[in-house]
Parts: sequence; structure tokens; C-alpha cells
Amino acid sequence: MACHITGVYDVNRRQQLAHDDFSLVKDWVASISGLNVRAVLFHNGLSDSTCAAHQNEYVQFVRIQYDAHLNPNVFRYFVYRDWLRTHVSEIDSLFVTDVSDVVMGRNPFVEPLFLNNPDGLFCGDEPTTLHNDWMKAHGTHLREQLADYADFEARFADATLLNCGIMGGSVSVMQLFLEQLCTLHERYNQNNKTAYTGDMGAFNYLARTRFGNHLRHGEPINTVFKAYQTHRTDCWFRHK
Repeated sequence: MACHITGVYDVNRRQQLAHDDFSLVKDWVASISGLNVRAVLFHNGLSDSTCAAHQNEYVQFVRIQYDAHLNPNVFRYFVYRDWLRTHVSEIDSLFVTDVSDVVMGRNPFVEPLFLNNPDGLFCGDEPTTLHNDWMKAHGTHLREQLADYADFEARFADATLLNCGIMGGSVSVMQLFLEQLCTLHERYNQNNKTAYTGDMGAFNYLARTRFGNHLRHGEPINTVFKAYQTHRTDCWFRHK
């Protein structure tokens, strides 16, 4: 699953994304449907004709109403949480990913690492540690709101930085994780006036402090972040 929110400022691309531009999501859609995996793309701006042109037996387009009180990076988790509350009985496992810079390279649901770890939380990572200048700035708001956030930063300073652009697992694991992630954002990431969305901070905090024994990240789940390893086919996902 992924969200494509348009008509609002995108902090990663530093521009407002245009409605009904399929170019940003076409590679994601093609990579997943090409592996005969079911995909759900939530959107607020694709036209009915665009959806009809690209929908197939694997890809479903679901129109949503964007809540401007939340930035798109955070809002997507509430979309996934609410969808799972209604459809939890229909699926066994899932991944939620970024949509414009992630493609599926292999079907993760048939891979031994996935099958042999039914309680695993699988996610992306980056070739850096939690203690880096960007994450320190990113965590400014959460540090002021969460009593133990600074302690978390100190405890896991040398740990690999996890990337929330790829996360997945069994439906029971993912529903529990998304419920807790949304609760974190509701309680501690409201009224965030900084230039940072808080999604990476909240994700790393929750994954490390409450799901640490279940974490699986790095190869073969994801390629090296921002290495643009476009020809690799040995990993489940390519992230930039």
C-alpha cells in the first residue's frame, strides 16, 4: 500500500505536487503488479479516467479525503490504520512504502526470511546511524514532547537509522504497529511548527523501543538507500 497526496507542499520534493500526474507513481504500480502482487494506492487527486487506464486485477485505486491538519508524511499512517480496521480479515501480510522512489524488486511474501519470521517487523534502513545532524534536527519537536525521546536518542545513537519508506510484516504485527504509531503522532506530533515532519523520528522511536526484538532491516529487504542501484534484483525493494 502507498499514499499519493497531491495539491499540497511536498517536503521531500520541495514543491506542490500536481493532481492527476501518474508519472510519479507509475514505476511503483508497474513493479508490484508485474510481480502479481496485490497493490492498493490511496490518492486524493487522480482522475477517474487515469485510474481506469491503469487499474488491473492486482492494482486498486482508492480515493481519500486529505486532512490538512496533518502533513502528508504523517497522514498516510492514519489512512493505512483506518483501512486495516475495515479490511484486516481480508489479508495475511502487507507492506506500506513510499510511492515515488520505491519499487518492488522481488515478491517479499514468498521469501524465506519473511516466511520464517511471522512476528517480524521488516523495514528499510540507511547507511548512517540514528545520531546524525539531520535526525537531530528532525527530532526537535518530539524531543520537547516525549519525555524519553532524548533517552532513546542516546541509547540508540550508534544504531542503524531505520527508514519508514518501507515497512511491513504480518497483518497482526502491522496493525499493532500502525495503531501505536498513530497514537504517537496524535499525542506528541500535533502542532509541529518545525520544518520537519516527525515521521522518521516517531518511526525509529517506536520500532527501536517497542519492536526491537522483531526488527529486520537492510539487505535483502532494501537496497542501499540513495545508492540508485536500479539494476539490482536480489532485494525485495529498491529505495532510490
